[in-house]
Amino acid sequence: MDTIIKVCEVEKFYGNKDTITKAVNRISFEVEKGEFTAIMGASGSGKTTLLNLLATVDQVTSGHIFYDNMDITTLKEEEVAKFRKENLGFVFQDFNLLDTLTLEENVILAMTLHKKKKQEIQQTVASVMRALGIWEYRKKFPYQVSGGQKQRCACARALVNHPKLILADEPTGALDSRSARMLLETFRMMNVQFGATILMVTHDAFSASYCKRILFLKDGAIFHELNRGKQDRRTFLNQILDVLSLTGGDLDVE
Repeated sequence: MDTIIKVCEVEKFYGNKDTITKAVNRISFEVEKGEFTAIMGASGSGKTTLLNLLATVDQVTSGHIFYDNMDITTLKEEEVAKFRKENLGFVFQDFNLLDTLTLEENVILAMTLHKKKKQEIQQTVASVMRALGIWEYRKKFPYQVSGGQKQRCACARALVNHPKLILADEPTGALDSRSARMLLETFRMMNVQFGATILMVTHDAFSASYCKRILFLKDGAIFHELNRGKQDRRTFLNQILDVLSLTGGDLDVE
């Protein structure tokens, strides 16, 4: 498989010389194309900071992050903005949809910003929204649909420009258990059917059990790694819970 992300000895410190907090402490790992990977850990373990570094929202203190052969830690501000727009898709806990636009218009906007042709936009948006099961809600506004439907719209928006990587930050956090299950099935379908590479930060063991690989963080460093292999999801879930009991992670199971 092709390695699309390589994280090399990355550190992120906050504070000054008197009170330094090591949010990320010498982390190294790789992500292959087509992976569905979770980052887990207790509150304060550094998982959201790591996601922000990968998303180019924050800058490393030291170390390097490569996308393909591009070292994003050396890019200038305007280059970072261009890289983020062309290569990354985002799914947030609070959806981040525009309330004044319909679901379809929210997804269209993502492609319009990339200056795609009208016919291509219409065909791609329709195809992705149908695949994610929200085409029938396309003319509705975000306040008119459920949290699960809003989050699937956010997934469609993240997917339409075929990004190298989709970054998801606690995507099930604002959803009830039924909507969370539907969203996770959506992620799995995005991964299998569209070949999307997904990196998801979550504290929820149930959500993580849908992934193929899990990196566990503790005190800003990788504490353990699990690969699902050919195990069924229930067996994998039990393994996740066993590791979380050692990390002090939240044992959330829906």
